[in-house]
Parts: sequence; C-alpha cells; structure tokens
Amino acid sequence: MSRRNILRAGSIAGLSAAAVPVLGGTAFAQPGRGQNRLSTFEPIRPPATPLAVRSPYLSTWLASDSLPGTWPSFWTGRTTAMTGIVRIDGVPYVFMGAPAVDAAPVSQGMSQISLVTTATRSTFTLTGGGVELVVTFLSPIEPGDLRRQSAPLSYLSMRASSADGKAHAVSVYIDVSAEWAHGDSGTKVGWASASTSGVRSLTVTPSAPSVLAENGDMASWGTVVWSTPERSGLTWQIGEDQVVRAAAVQAGKLAGTTDPNQPRAIGDHWPVLGLNLDFGRVSAATDPFVVSIGHVRQPAMRYLGAPLQPLWTSYWPSWQDMVAAFHTDFVAASGRASTLDNKVTADARAVGGDKYAALCALAVRQAYGGTELVVRDGKPWAFLKEISSDGNVSTVDVTYPGMPIFLYLDPQRLGLLLAPLLDYAENGGWPKDYAEHDLGSHYPDAAGHNDGQEEDMPVEESANMLIMTAGYLARLTAADAKTFAAAHYPILKRWADYLVGNALDPGLQNQTDDFTGWIAHSVNLALKGIVGVGAMSRISTAAQNAADATHYLSTARDYIGQWATMGQDGAHLRLAYDQPNTWSQKYNGYPDQLLGLGLISSTVADHEAAWYLAHRNQYGVPLDLRHSYTKTDWELWTAAWQHRNAAIRDALITDVYNFANTTPNRVPFTDWYDTLSGRQQGFQARPVIGGVFALLTLPR
Repeated sequence: MSRRNILRAGSIAGLSAAAVPVLGGTAFAQPGRGQNRLSTFEPIRPPATPLAVRSPYLSTWLASDSLPGTWPSFWTGRTTAMTGIVRIDGVPYVFMGAPAVDAAPVSQGMSQISLVTTATRSTFTLTGGGVELVVTFLSPIEPGDLRRQSAPLSYLSMRASSADGKAHAVSVYIDVSAEWAHGDSGTKVGWASASTSGVRSLTVTPSAPSVLAENGDMASWGTVVWSTPERSGLTWQIGEDQVVRAAAVQAGKLAGTTDPNQPRAIGDHWPVLGLNLDFGRVSAATDPFVVSIGHVRQPAMRYLGAPLQPLWTSYWPSWQDMVAAFHTDFVAASGRASTLDNKVTADARAVGGDKYAALCALAVRQAYGGTELVVRDGKPWAFLKEISSDGNVSTVDVTYPGMPIFLYLDPQRLGLLLAPLLDYAENGGWPKDYAEHDLGSHYPDAAGHNDGQEEDMPVEESANMLIMTAGYLARLTAADAKTFAAAHYPILKRWADYLVGNALDPGLQNQTDDFTGWIAHSVNLALKGIVGVGAMSRISTAAQNAADATHYLSTARDYIGQWATMGQDGAHLRLAYDQPNTWSQKYNGYPDQLLGLGLISSTVADHEAAWYLAHRNQYGVPLDLRHSYTKTDWELWTAAWQHRNAAIRDALITDVYNFANTTPNRVPFTDWYDTLSGRQQGFQARPVIGGVFALLTLPR
C-alpha cells in the first residue's frame, strides 16, 4: 500500500487517519495526537489549526494537535501535503507532515512543545537534537488596506536556536506537493522554477486547466506559487517526493534541478516543490527562513457571464511582482499582524473574558478566508463562498451571520460584499419583490437566478439585507451614508415594504436554518422581519427621509408588541405562534441591540435568558426543542443580545469554548454541533464563524 493510500485524508470522515505518523513504513519517535502530553495550547486547542488560509481556494489546515506526524489538508480533508525536515548535526528530524523517505529513512520527529493561536498566526515551538525550532504560519488580515488584502498569499517562517547552549549545524527543508494544484490526483500538472526580483518561485499548474471550475471544492485552474527570497545557503529542487526529500536528508542541500518528466499526474511519483536553507552553525536565534504559499487565478470569478479579474491585478502587473512585494513587506506585515492580534485579544477579553478572546482569535482567518476580492468595471467587489454546505455564491444568509467580524474590523469589506448583491437586484434581472438568496448555484460562477428558480427565503433574505445595510451605514460618515442609502433606496424600500406585508406572521417559508425544514408562523423569523423593518428606519434616516424613518420605526414598534403577545407561551416565547409548549433560541434579538432600535422589552429578554439557562446542555443551548444540536454563530449572537445578562452571556461563551477546545472532530471550526456529545453535526470552515464577533459590535 502506498503512503498516500495509508495517509491521504480524502474526506471528512478520513481526517483522523491523517494523524498516523509513517515514514518509509517506520513510525518515528514523536508524541502523536493522543499522546501529545508535552504540548501546550494557548489560548485554545483548535479543532483544526489554520495554516495557510487566505481565500476559498487557499485554505489549508492541520487536523490534529501535532505539526509533525500529520499531513496538512484542504478544508475538505483532502491532503495538501507540506513537509518539514530539519537536519541537526547531520541527523534528520521531521517537524511537519508525515513524509516517507524510503532511500533515507527518518526515524525521529521533533517534539512539539506548544501551539499558540492568534487572529493572524499559528505558532508551533518544537525541540529536538538540542535545537528549538519556531514555525509560524501567518495569514495577514489587513483591515481597510485593499491592496494588501487582495494578495492570495500566506507566510510560513522558521527560526532556529540552540536549546542546550551548544552550537549545532542546522539546515531546514520544506516542500509542498502538487496536490495543492487540483482536487484530483489523476490530473496532469506541470511545474517550473524562476528567480525574479530576488525571489525564487517554484510553481505547479494543471496542464489542461478547467477555468472557473472546481474539483472537490478546489480550483481546477490557477497556479500554486511557493516562493522565498534568494539568500546564501538556499537551494531548491522540483521532482519526485522520494528523490527530493532524500537529497535533503542525506546532503542537507538540493540540486537546483527540475524533473523533466512533465506534465504528469499528481499521483505519479508525487512531484514536490522543495526548498532547503542551510543555517550553518546555530547558537542564538537565526533570522527567519520565510516562505510564501499562494494560489493565483485569472480570472477569479464570473458575474452574469462576464469574467472578473482578481483585485490584485489592479495593483501589480504580474503575480511575480506581487510575490516580490509580499516578501519585501514581511517585517512590516508581521508588526501589523501583532497589532491586530493584540487588539482582537484585548477588545474581546474586555467584553467577554479570556474564553471569548480565544474564540475570536480562532475565527478571524476562517471568516476572511471564505471571501475574496475582485475588480469589476474598475471598482473593487467582494464575493463569498458558502463553504461546505451548498457552495453557492454570496449567499445572503451566510453573509449575514458572518457580518459581525466585518462590522467590528472592516466595514469596507462588508460594503464590498453588499455591492454585487445590490447590483444584481437592481440591474441584473432578479425578478422578485423580495431579496435573492444567492448570486449563483455554485462558486465561482455568479450566474444569478433570472428565472426565479432558487432557494427562496423571502422574509429571511429581505430582512438580512436591510439589517446588514443599516449596520454598514452606521459605520460610515453621515455624507457617505447618505450617498449609499440614496443610491440603493428604491430596492431597499421594496424589500422593506415586502416585510411590512409579511413579517409579522410569516407563512410557510424557508429560513436560514434550512436543515430544520420549512416553518410557518415562526416566532424567530417574525422577529427578524420586524427588526428588518426597523432597520429600514435607520436607512431612511441616513437617506434623510424623515417621513419614511418615522413610518418604518412606528410599524416595527407596533409589530413587536403584537409579536410578544402572539408568541408568548408562559414564561418564554414559542417556536411558532401555533405551537404551544415549544421554544427556540431567539438569536435575532442581536440586531435589535446592534442597531439600537430598542424593540424587544427587557422583560421578554430576561424571560428568554432564564429559559435558555434552564435548558442548557453540556456544550450549549440547543437551537430549539426538536434537536440537541445548536449553531456556534447563533449562540454568540444570543450572547450579544443578552450581553447585559452576565449569567447567560458567560454560559454561552463557556459552552462554545468547551466545545471547540475538546471536540473529537478535527475539522475547521464548525458552526453546527451537538450540545450533548460535542460532536460536529455538519458544516466546517464556513465564513459564518465571523458571527463570533457579535459582542464586539455593540456600543460599549
């Protein structure tokens, strides 16, 4: 059986098998996932650790506790192999991945001492052979800086130092496999090496790309770029994994050659892009060995039949220039990342404590990584992928729960996400009076639904669009808010008027928790619609339409009174008006707090809080009485709605933290899990996890 048959994690169910440490058929001495007692995790043990997470197609994670002994994988679980071998005084140690090197077996792995996760970084500290190695994955988050945000690139840096006070000869080898380039290992790829502007770039590309198509949720077109600045001691090689890794193990350097047997299938002798840096004799900490990994695609998207280029093409004439600038920026980018990490931690700790700060740190890269920036008619737009559920383009009810992170960190990004959704309803041919559900059935083709055939959620999506728009306007200057509101007023008013006629008592409709089924007379959906009407009053105020502002706010106030009466079921609210002895989380109370509408009475809120506390399970409060599962994003939305009630707020934060910190399902932060077992129910890596930031969007 080949190493890939043993180790390849090709599905969600196969993730746990990826942790088997095998090198040339021999297990190496290194603490495994179940034995890793030496490693500490700060501030949380991630269900899966983000490594290179920058876009829907650059999304690689570590699905276990330990960096050595596990293949990194795409968010789906497909192996995206990344290997690290450090040679210390001539003895090789694995520090990343699970490579088989038959010609030069490696029997030892470094011991992982710690993993520290921040908003932008995952930092592993490992020891072996008298050397400490610090391996840092940095995926920059650059709020408000479109140029830097647009680069689909992530950093990996390695720094060595003596751990025993003695000098040691150290060289570091790393590679990525051609698996990064396509979702099918039978696909033929080609590769190349070039040095431009002082940067060595090794690349791999499908030889017959399917443009704007996917395979296993991975892009079927584009180029994987593995780059590092030229420096003394650096060598490189592209070729069969066994050959290239053996050279690093045996000689501590690479040949500077490119395997001529190309194109060939990814799984045909597994081509890898190898880099090796000889640090020489090491005592004090070395300068970092900095490598970048990227996935560049042109075009990036298609909107109503027109291809759209990635936004980075507006700033750099080629990806080579972008990569060179990215490396030049490493020191400054690291400083900005530290500032952002510290801000997220301090702000989150102030409103929700240490456990809340840990959840926020874990959520940032995942939320941003579900979106990407493009250029349309000379202007920036952003699209979002509905990762791991339908794969739709810019799903409104996926954008909506992820909204809080952008309101907190990056309102401009939210405005760019709203732009194509508004454009399609205004100019693209959408035929209905309520808001669309999405911009296309499958990313990256925003083909729309001009035939009206889509997953309709009339009250849901109309209210979502109004609430997101009102939240965005509140973060603009008055002049900019007026311009934006006036430009889109007709479509926003159309949706608001639909809600006026349908929100108080929704008929049989689908809603964002569609896995629970359609529902009539939903109390929570009615609440969302009523808050949506109230949101229109804020939009009208921004547009300086006082009459409409008064009309929509008074309507919302009238409706909320009826809602509280119709939904009452003793000391709590029902799941549906016509279903006595039922209940559900009313997470849609959060936007009432967000927009400062003051619609829901404190009495109703307090009764709901007491009910949730009484129905809390080990890992949280169920979504409703029908199932024991819950939604991560909605629990934190509920905590934000109830932020003045410390008991329920802190309980929800603690429960979500305990779930994330202990769940046996090693997948990117899921938003759907069971509150009894702590197991994933479905979904992973979705940008909705930005909803964790709801508490940070409220007025202090």
